[in-house]
Amino acid sequence: MAHPKAWLGQVGDTDIRLLKVFKAVVDCGGMAAAELELNIGRSTISRHVKDLEQRLGLVLCRRGRGGFALTDEGRRVHADTLQLLDALESFRTHVGQMHGELTGTLRLGLFDKTVTNPAARIDRAIRAFRERAPQVRLDLTVGAINVLEPAVIDGQLQLAIVPDHRRSQSLNYAPLFPEQMRLYGGREHPLFGRARVGLDDLRAVEFAGLAFHSPNMEVTRRFGLKRSAVVNDQEAVALLVRSGRYVGFLPEHYAALFEAQGEMRRLGPADVGYVVDFVAVTRGPSSTSRLTQTFLQCLLAAHAPA
Repeated sequence: MAHPKAWLGQVGDTDIRLLKVFKAVVDCGGMAAAELELNIGRSTISRHVKDLEQRLGLVLCRRGRGGFALTDEGRRVHADTLQLLDALESFRTHVGQMHGELTGTLRLGLFDKTVTNPAARIDRAIRAFRERAPQVRLDLTVGAINVLEPAVIDGQLQLAIVPDHRRSQSLNYAPLFPEQMRLYGGREHPLFGRARVGLDDLRAVEFAGLAFHSPNMEVTRRFGLKRSAVVNDQEAVALLVRSGRYVGFLPEHYAALFEAQGEMRRLGPADVGYVVDFVAVTRGPSSTSRLTQTFLQCLLAAHAPA
């Protein structure tokens, strides 16, 4: 319940500073963990959060032996804080753009295990973008399709690079590069030493697949594989494959690192595999900033045919 003397005036610089401290505490999962992020002592952080609570007339979090936890009011204030800070950042960015400057923060999403793909030239795009926008801060998040695409739709991310699958009418898709997927087994797997492994052999063993709708899930059904473990990223697939208990699809360029060390090998007929086409996803033109458009141009130029 709100304190009878709760502050209901205009938001000033002091309030913005306190809200940024509160956001950092929530993002880090507690005051102790936020010390490095904020570069201030825990006692100072605690005082700032208490000051914010007094300003709002609300109890935002519980802290003690049981750890750090947000109250219901704290969760609502945190959600509103994210919207407020995002609006302030957008305002600053738009004003800078009206002066012909590229400023602010570019929030990007990236599907995992792309850095070793020779067809992925995201690093070149970043280099070209930094030359055009040296004042822009990059915020890069690695995640799964079912996390990244909704984040673009909601405006939490401005652009994401993901496998092309089940397109949404709320997003624009720009093709970038392909990725070859193959089926692998670990050194301790019963099929590892077999000279020939057929599709029936693969259907009889345990398979580790991605838990969300993706090309991986479609191919699993097409080949009739027995999915007995589900994961949310490809590093987890690699871990289960190396256990010797599961087979799983991995990017050819990523698995090559383990093949070279004798940790795993390709299994099955040559056609047991698939190609994933990666795309850059953004919101509609009316909601795409000049910052986002500039980075997208750099991405498309980096991946243009030679």
